[in-house]
Amino acid sequence: MTYGLAEPEAEWLAGLFTTLLDGHNSSTTDGVQRVLGREPKAFADFARDAAAAGDWQLPEGR
Repeated sequence: MTYGLAEPEAEWLAGLFTTLLDGHNSSTTDGVQRVLGREPKAFADFARDAAAAGDWQLPEGR
């Protein structure tokens, strides 16, 4: 076991994260500008604004 996982699962996860974090996804495009008609915002800014607006609050009774 590796960190509580069987070795095949640990190896699979290591490979997955190696692929995801190797930098090939680091380039940006103009997709947000083209689709939404505005400049993109950083995720931290989006998260702060959404939290401040109460967008992530559960409805009453949930």
